Amino acid sequence: MRYSVRELMFELLRSAVTESRVRPDCLSDCGAEEIQSLFRISKLHDIAHLIAFALEKNALMDKSKDYFAPFKKELFTAVYRYETINYEFERICVNLEAAGVPFVPLKGAVLRRYYPEPWMRTSCDIDILIHQEDVERATACLTDNCGYRSGTQSSHDVSLFSANGMHTELHYNLVEDGRANESSVVLKSVWETCAPHVNKTYWQDMADDMFYFYHIAHMAKHIEEGGCGIRPFVDLWILDKIEDAECNKRDCLLKQGGLLKFAEVARLLSKVWFDGAEHTETTKQMENYILRGGVYGTSENRIAVQQQKRGGRLSYAMSKIFLPYDAIKFHYPILQKHRWLTPLMEVRRWFKLVFCGHAKRSVSELKRNNSISDSEAEAVRSFLENIGL
Repeated sequence: MRYSVRELMFELLRSAVTESRVRPDCLSDCGAEEIQSLFRISKLHDIAHLIAFALEKNALMDKSKDYFAPFKKELFTAVYRYETINYEFERICVNLEAAGVPFVPLKGAVLRRYYPEPWMRTSCDIDILIHQEDVERATACLTDNCGYRSGTQSSHDVSLFSANGMHTELHYNLVEDGRANESSVVLKSVWETCAPHVNKTYWQDMADDMFYFYHIAHMAKHIEEGGCGIRPFVDLWILDKIEDAECNKRDCLLKQGGLLKFAEVARLLSKVWFDGAEHTETTKQMENYILRGGVYGTSENRIAVQQQKRGGRLSYAMSKIFLPYDAIKFHYPILQKHRWLTPLMEVRRWFKLVFCGHAKRSVSELKRNNSISDSEAEAVRSFLENIGL
């Protein structure tokens, strides 16, 4: 049996996160071109280190062949990234706890504890939730005590950078109205679900059902924006394997936030990839969309999805000219307190498009909007309906 590169990637990925092993001859038909292609697609989804681990685990890494070198490098890089990010994470936790700043670790900082080895869950940054009123205090704590420098601030978070370049985001709002269905309804109560971390006072942990909901909502948001990559599905599959998880509570929150249908499709796709479950037409649609998009998605995916969510070509074009309030308020946080300034901020945005180099991108997006065929538009509409978004 000859594997396609895609099939080989999922076979190796399955072996990386489970006890399974691949056939000893699975690479017998693979030469430099196939291995290089395998590296490109796995790197695109930030899972090259997991594929490298599976190659090592199954004694398939032929170190005499140069085309395996990128995989070897990814393996060492992943371990280094973990050690660096874990060092910074521990410093942040110690200092925020000492300063009396309530905080909740998010995303990879929590997820990696459930992986076979924590270094297997790589991250590019550290995500921490704090209260909005603690932004200045938390920022001062990390800049004064840990040598961090401040970056940009949005309506949801503050960016900080350590001396070694590690990026940390202090989130003070997980709610984004108008995205991922009614997820904002659930996420508004995130602090109410938290409990102190073991032997800590200010370090808080999300309840399992809220953390699970946040993971699904984050996936849905990124799919609406063009794609989320394979890695969140690995996370999801691992979260679904937690033995003492209260699945009913998870599903209740998902239903409340309008994301249960999306979660069910995402779960099934993760089971197709890691448990050998059978594809459905919907999981095939989702798989193709995810594999096209890579970790950060593509503008082509995003425009096609947003066109359908806006109601068609004309509505999408008008939304680019007159940004809806639910979107523009995130670009200009002042609007969240003074909505009456929206027309002025629209004009400001137009000047920015013309004089700050964004006009070319906007024209490109409008061209892509116009180039979407009726059949492609129908396929995207069907896909969004099938996954509940």
